Amino acid sequence: MVKVLSKKLVSTQSKKFLLKAQRREITEHLIYSKLAISCKDKKNKLVLNHISDDELKHYYFWKKYTGKDIGHSIILLWGYYFLARFLGLTFALKLMEKGEGRAQKNYALWLKYLPESTEVMKDERKHEEKLINLLGEKKLQYIGSIVLGLNDALVELTGALAGLTLALRDNKIVAISGLITGVAAAFSMAASAYLSRKAEKSLAKNSLMASIYTGAAYMITVILLVLPYLIFSNVFLSLVCTIVIGITIIFGFTFYTSVAQDLPFQRRFWEMALISLGVSAFSFGVGYLARILFSVTA
Repeated sequence: MVKVLSKKLVSTQSKKFLLKAQRREITEHLIYSKLAISCKDKKNKLVLNHISDDELKHYYFWKKYTGKDIGHSIILLWGYYFLARFLGLTFALKLMEKGEGRAQKNYALWLKYLPESTEVMKDERKHEEKLINLLGEKKLQYIGSIVLGLNDALVELTGALAGLTLALRDNKIVAISGLITGVAAAFSMAASAYLSRKAEKSLAKNSLMASIYTGAAYMITVILLVLPYLIFSNVFLSLVCTIVIGITIIFGFTFYTSVAQDLPFQRRFWEMALISLGVSAFSFGVGYLARILFSVTA
C-alpha cells in the first residue's frame, strides 16, 4: 500500500516537497554534528550528536520515497554555525527549531498518505524537549543585565540627545555632551548593577560579570547613538539617524531575546520603541523650552 502511494506522491508536485524535506534533514544533520564538535559541554555534545543522528535517519526516511541522494544547503549550514558561534548556541538552535516547528505542520499533511511519517514528527517534538533541557549558556544568565544597560541607554540618551539637538543645534557640542553624559552614565549603571547584585546573596557570586555586561551594553549603545552627530553636519539629520539606530537596536535585541527565551516579540518591541520615542519627543520639547528661556542663539 505504501509503495503504491509513494509512486503516486513522487510523480507530482509532492516530489518537490519530499526533496525539500530531505535537503533540510541532511543540512540539519550536518549543522548539529558541526555544533557538537565545537561544543565544550559534554552533556550538550551528547545531545547534539543524538539529534544529529536522528536527522540523518529522517534523511534516509525521505530517500525511500524520492530514490535520490541530495546535497545539503551550504548557506544554512554555515549560517547557523556562525550564528551559534557569535550569538550563542541557544539562539541558533531555537531559531532552527522554529523552522522545524513549521516543518511539523507540513508533515501533518502527509500523515494520511505516509503513516510512517508520524515517527518523524515524534522525533521532531523530542528534539524541542531535549533542546529545552540542553539550554544553559552562561551568557543567557546576564540577559537581564544587558536589557538594563540597553533600556537605560536608549531611553536616557535618545532623550538627552533630542533635547540637546534642539537646544544647542551644534553637532560637535551635542556629540561631546552626549559622550560625556553617556560614559558617566555607563559607569554609574555598572556600579549600580554591581552593588544591587552584591546586596542579594543568591546573585552576589555573579555581581562583577553582571556589572560588566550592563556597562558594556550601555557603552556600546552610547557610541552607536552619538555616531551620527560625528558623521553628519546637519543636526536634525543626525537626530533622525540616531532614532533609527535606536529603533534598530531595539528590534535586534528584542528579536534575539524573543527567540532565545521564547518570549512574545511584537508586544516587547513596541513597548520599548514607544517608551524610547516618547521620552525623545518629551525631551525635544524640553530642549525647545530651554532654548527660549535661556535665549540660546547658537
